[in-house]
Amino acid sequence: MAIGDTIPFTSIPWIDALFVVFSGTMLLSAILVVTMRDIIRCGLAMMVCFGALAGIYVLMGAPLIGAAQVIVYIGAISVLILFAIMLTQTKDAPARLVFQTQAGPAAIAAIVIAIVIALSVAATEWPGIRDARIRYETEAMSKFMFDNFVLPFEIISVLLLAAVIGGVFLAKREPGGPS
Repeated sequence: MAIGDTIPFTSIPWIDALFVVFSGTMLLSAILVVTMRDIIRCGLAMMVCFGALAGIYVLMGAPLIGAAQVIVYIGAISVLILFAIMLTQTKDAPARLVFQTQAGPAAIAAIVIAIVIALSVAATEWPGIRDARIRYETEAMSKFMFDNFVLPFEIISVLLLAAVIGGVFLAKREPGGPS
């Protein structure tokens, strides 16, 4: 039994409904990242934000980029950040974080930027975009990336490994011990 292209009893396409869900999830979790006091929960909200962005990439027809988003940002960067936070700092942040003292000006700047972006999008001609979604050939893209950029990928992986080892070494040093 096929699901169909639209939501039953409506004319809303599934892909548009999923985009609304993913974008709403991403915006809500991004707001939680900058407003919550508990830094561990901020990191977890950041992972949810990255996951929603990966879902948007898949909806756009770029599953390789979505998979890379999950593997690199959720699987490596976010876990590395949470690992570093747990090793080096306490869990709770101060009562008033530095960026929370600038919430008023930041909110005004965010509203102005959102208005400028909305006006720019509304004023731009988008020929052919509404008619067809762009589909990228995953095999061709992956062959291009992994044939031409294998050495940079390996260099970055060694650099990240060195950063993790250095972070663990700095976090495990005994106070008053050798420096």
